[in-house]
Amino acid sequence: MYDLYEFLTPINKTAINDGEPYNDSQLANFIKIYEEELPELSGVDVVIAGINEFRGEGFVMEQNAADIIRKQFYQLHYWHKDITIADLGNIRCGATLADSYASAKTVIGEMLRLKKTIIIIGGSHDNTLAQYYAYKDLKTVIEATVIDATIDLRSESTLRSHNFLMEMLTSEPNMVKHYNHIGFQSYFVHPRMLETMDKLKFDCYRAGIAKEQLEEMEPVIRNTNLLSFDIAAIKHSDAPAAMCSPNGFTGEEACNLIRYAGLSPSISSLGIYGYNPLYDVRNLSALQIAQMLWYFIDGKSRRNQEADLGERQNFNEYHTSFAEVDTIFIQSKKTGRWWMELPDKKLIACSYSDYLFASNNEIPERWLRAQERDS
Repeated sequence: MYDLYEFLTPINKTAINDGEPYNDSQLANFIKIYEEELPELSGVDVVIAGINEFRGEGFVMEQNAADIIRKQFYQLHYWHKDITIADLGNIRCGATLADSYASAKTVIGEMLRLKKTIIIIGGSHDNTLAQYYAYKDLKTVIEATVIDATIDLRSESTLRSHNFLMEMLTSEPNMVKHYNHIGFQSYFVHPRMLETMDKLKFDCYRAGIAKEQLEEMEPVIRNTNLLSFDIAAIKHSDAPAAMCSPNGFTGEEACNLIRYAGLSPSISSLGIYGYNPLYDVRNLSALQIAQMLWYFIDGKSRRNQEADLGERQNFNEYHTSFAEVDTIFIQSKKTGRWWMELPDKKLIACSYSDYLFASNNEIPERWLRAQERDS
């Protein structure tokens, strides 16, 4: 195990709340916090780490963005006693941007090795690279999902936050077996970029489609290992620090998407990036992110109620045929979620609409895309 002290700075729980005490049901009194000693992580389900690295966006952050989010999160009430949370404080920024990535990669990688779910808050969106490097160092092949109004493959930009996906998706050796992008807004994306993503058999979901059928994003997120959320995906009126667009997901929709992440048995790292307190109004964006974190914990608590896929007595099983293919759909009796069987007998996450398509002798798009990727 790495000596993480050299990569992390402690936090002052009382100072974060401006010296005000917390009441007996607020999260601050239930989180294992790095104030003087790193917390014992045995039995911990979720680990939080802040990062204040914004040089990838072209500036040095003078405020502690992660602690401003913490202030709002710590004040929320603890409803999920089955989920244990630790806070490792903030990851140190290095002399260079690459040094900061290296520090974050080390901390994230250690949490992955310990089988902890880690949440990174603060920092510009390019810190997703540090998330990815942690898996790459562990030689772990992953499915990655980004939620963002733009697709950060803009090679013409000199800002790392605008082009980091190029390295993440094309560098060798590459550990991304599949990539999903949720919430892009078409007027921000070059049409040829989407053509390229389609040729690579990556799945991209326009914001309008995702908003109309938000529940269809749950199976996408359920299959994900690395999830990166840029608050640019949220409309400006719902998160004032999100300066990208007047359109996008509502705050409630953002919470639902992150709750889906908590429900996922696959997700091991979640980053929520792009919070610049200079643009916030009455800390409403920080509160939005804090509530997203709360909903992640809510989803994780509900996930604990889900039966193992091998316990078939806890699932409804449906046999159906489409295009001369016999397959099985199963539905959890506990959570109502669906899975479908591929020809290799592998079960993948799906939705009720996939089952309806198959029942009408139509090939579900999700099934077809999975087959194309495996061919």
